[in-house]
Amino acid sequence: MRQGWRWYGPDAGVPLDTIRQAGATDVVSALHQVPIGAAWTREAVSERKALIETTPPGRTQLRWSVVESIPIPDAVKRTGAAAKAEIEAWIASMEAVAANGIGIVCYNFMPVVDWTRTDLDFVTPTGSTAMRFDQDKFAAFDLFVLERSGAQAEYSAEARARARATFEAMDEAEVAYVTNNITSALPGSTTEPLTIPQFRDKLAAYASIDARQMRAHLVGFLEAVTPAAEACGVKLTLHPDDPPRSLFGLPRIASTAEDYAALFDAVPSPANGMCFCTGSLGVRAGNDLPAIARQFAARIHFAHLRATKREENPLSFHESAHLEGDVDMVAVIHELLAEDAKRSPETSIIFRPDHGQRMLGDLHEAGSPGYPAVGRLRGLAELRGIIAALTADR
Repeated sequence: MRQGWRWYGPDAGVPLDTIRQAGATDVVSALHQVPIGAAWTREAVSERKALIETTPPGRTQLRWSVVESIPIPDAVKRTGAAAKAEIEAWIASMEAVAANGIGIVCYNFMPVVDWTRTDLDFVTPTGSTAMRFDQDKFAAFDLFVLERSGAQAEYSAEARARARATFEAMDEAEVAYVTNNITSALPGSTTEPLTIPQFRDKLAAYASIDARQMRAHLVGFLEAVTPAAEACGVKLTLHPDDPPRSLFGLPRIASTAEDYAALFDAVPSPANGMCFCTGSLGVRAGNDLPAIARQFAARIHFAHLRATKREENPLSFHESAHLEGDVDMVAVIHELLAEDAKRSPETSIIFRPDHGQRMLGDLHEAGSPGYPAVGRLRGLAELRGIIAALTADR
């Protein structure tokens, strides 16, 4: 498998030598400066590719191998194949990527909110900090800040009582912090930052859309884009929902093995693939990650390897160190290596250490939440160690 590293571009303040020093060779990046829904140009992709791949004398060559992500506009999620202009623009972006020799495109189909956390620097017993999803804080926001219509009926009496106690214990700064974390769009998000009124309006637009309809919209999108993906040699990889369950009453349809099986049955094109994110899928106790990796092995072209740890309230979780959470990382990597052994070097699975705890020098530097250099370096080293052990006799 090929070792990747997510890079948010030159404006993120992270030099490419950081990636080299981490030991990765494959860069995962995107044109985050392009507005959602606007078509990427070949020239803009080429400029980013040149920045990544033009190698100073004596430096290790890097390769831009994965685009994460080309955002799918809200209109596609709400109306599916009817959003023809938005889908055509998305195809144009994909074709611009393919024209520059990049063959893997990651995307997600989460409506209104992308990956969601309530805390960005939850202090762990080691003194490192981690991102966290606190169910009671989330419910407090949903019930008493957003005041979502119909939300009361979706929580048990006990959950509502805990949410109220949590809300009443928070001061204005804490309420603002949680609100910002949920509504502002975290790094790499493919949804727009929202004010509370905008948030309510977005939710209202999905009031009549259930999981069945949302899946139909995703299938309609895939039926429109996979022929173009096949023609230009691109593998599409759908990232799981994060967390893998409904938030704010919204349908989420990439949370389980059954969800993915339904999509692959509906659109069997070999271009229709999966981003296997162990952290997202691992939040859901019923997801057997090694079994999912084995079931969809041929569809996995890109993997996010990280671990999450469910807490006393199993709806709460935090980002653990890569080998310390609920994910059996050794078993997962065993399955991925078995698949990778069947492939050519050019079609090898690309993985990256996803997220990471802030530790050591990370604690004293500003950076993108979830993407600290040292925390990810630790994760990559641990993943590399597993791979070395599992392949020692080959």
